[in-house]
Amino acid sequence: VTQATATSVLLAGGASPGNIFWQSAGAFAIDTGAHFEGIVLSQTEVTLATSATVNGRILSQTAVTLDAAT
Repeated sequence: VTQATATSVLLAGGASPGNIFWQSAGAFAIDTGAHFEGIVLSQTEVTLATSATVNGRILSQTAVTLDAAT
């Protein structure tokens, strides 16, 4: 899963990031300046590029890499 640069995944209808799960068997990447919401469950690496933000949790069996991300 790859989220494009400067895009947003926003939840609607009162959904809570703590109740939304995103599961990936491969790599998961959130590109530069992107915003993501929910809990990521990844079998392999999760990468957050520069200025990426997440409202939720990032869980990986191998590695989580942050490059000036929050």
